[in-house]
Amino acid sequence: MAPKTRRFLLLGQLGFGLLFLLMPLSVLWLNPPKLGSQWVLLALLWGPLWFPLVGIIRGKAYTFAWANFIVMIYFVHSLTNLWVSSNIALLLALIELLASCLMFAGCTYYAKFRGQELGLKIPKLKDDPVRQS
Repeated sequence: MAPKTRRFLLLGQLGFGLLFLLMPLSVLWLNPPKLGSQWVLLALLWGPLWFPLVGIIRGKAYTFAWANFIVMIYFVHSLTNLWVSSNIALLLALIELLASCLMFAGCTYYAKFRGQELGLKIPKLKDDPVRQS
């Protein structure tokens, strides 16, 4: 694996790890919800991070590619909390935003560069004679 690819792998894993640790810490201890169940909120915020866990740990390019869809949940959640929060919730929202941006950049470029190294690519429409009707 090229050094550039390894850097993006570590960046994506760092962002993922931060989100994976931050969600239960913030929901259960640092900033529990004032209304509703903290367990339901934990399931909604922490649950999606369990799906790509094994692929992120193993460095699977395909997992990094589709994990970008999941990281958008946390990006939007952090921006929403930045808009409405104050004090500790504001700090947690900033950390969540940083972690989601790190994960997004790391996942995007790791999937791209690792896919190129492995010879994987999405065929272009102009190269596919069947789809050129």
